[in-house]
Amino acid sequence: MENIERIKRWRLILGSESERGFSQMNGRNMPQLSDEEQLMDQALAAIYNNTTEGGFGKAGGSGGGRGPSHPVLTKWLGDVRSLFQQDIVKIIQTDAVERCGFKQLLLEPELLEHMEPNIGMASAILMLKDQIPKHSKDSAREFIRRIVEEINRLLADDIQRAVTAALNRHQHSPIPSAAALDFQATIKRGLKNYNLQKKKVIPDHFYFFDRTTTSAANKYTIILDIDQSGSMGESVIYSSVMSCILASMSSVKTNVVAFDTQVVDLTEQCQDPVDLLFGFQLGGGTDINQSVAYCQQLIENPGKTIFFLVSDLEEGGNRGALLRRFSEMKESGVTVVSLLAIADGGKPYYDTQMAGRLAAMGIPCFACNPQSLPELLKRTLKGEDLSQFQKMLEKGS
Repeated sequence: MENIERIKRWRLILGSESERGFSQMNGRNMPQLSDEEQLMDQALAAIYNNTTEGGFGKAGGSGGGRGPSHPVLTKWLGDVRSLFQQDIVKIIQTDAVERCGFKQLLLEPELLEHMEPNIGMASAILMLKDQIPKHSKDSAREFIRRIVEEINRLLADDIQRAVTAALNRHQHSPIPSAAALDFQATIKRGLKNYNLQKKKVIPDHFYFFDRTTTSAANKYTIILDIDQSGSMGESVIYSSVMSCILASMSSVKTNVVAFDTQVVDLTEQCQDPVDLLFGFQLGGGTDINQSVAYCQQLIENPGKTIFFLVSDLEEGGNRGALLRRFSEMKESGVTVVSLLAIADGGKPYYDTQMAGRLAAMGIPCFACNPQSLPELLKRTLKGEDLSQFQKMLEKGS
């Protein structure tokens, strides 16, 4: 029985043309697919079978190669979602767009409603946003919002805790407040008073965080300078959500700048991550130097400024001037971090020569997965050396 199921799985992977080969291999007929497996076979054939027996809009199909009708696509999307696990559904949908050119998957409201949200699809929508017809704009925004909500659930609490823990690490106040009790410091410094009979730590002093350190003069400024060239789609989405989470925190001041060959300050759109994302214009060239020059004007207190450049470093502008600007920022006391990508997997493509020049200046250059962003923010705000963190990320990739 196990062997039959294995054969059927390979038959689904390889398509109907493999049936003869399986029959010859076994010396008997191919095991019959169940009704559900036949539906799986049809759904997969629509994307991966190039013969006349399957494939949307293929030669030999009806309609002169104009592609499938919306009802057929809607049924196909429904079948895929009901037959496969969620992670497989995302792969199949992405392949549908890439292999079959289904722009209508992204531009028709009735189809967007049936699609399982994923980062790749969201990036494609942002790249096509100026082509989205008016009747589809609401559906497109709702699709992006579902992506944003997923990322927000993943990151929001951890980022807020990480930033709060980093900023409050040393400052204590003599004013008692239950909400501001520093449990870690109180217990750690009270261990010398451990009572063996009661088996309890009895502190002789309680430590409370100083909530006044978030005044305007003491706030850290975090500047995110985000490359909006077409290759950075996934990084743009994660960067935008992180920006909005940080912007919601009163303990830090957040600036968000986007660039290609032009520079756009999107800070005022941080109230809504969907509005922020639709403010990006994915595609076009890259002038990092021009963007960094703009960001330098935003720096008020260099010692309390963290500058994140999210870019593959493929500079189309003045490379020499860019390196001088980075050197100036470092020498003034700004903490500079170059994130080559914020993505779930795979090694990023980037300008290795430019990355090497920045690394030689003592500027960390690495890709970061979204789950590690809270830890990155905490370590950066604490002023820690990020080399060990970088090695940990590279080891895990």
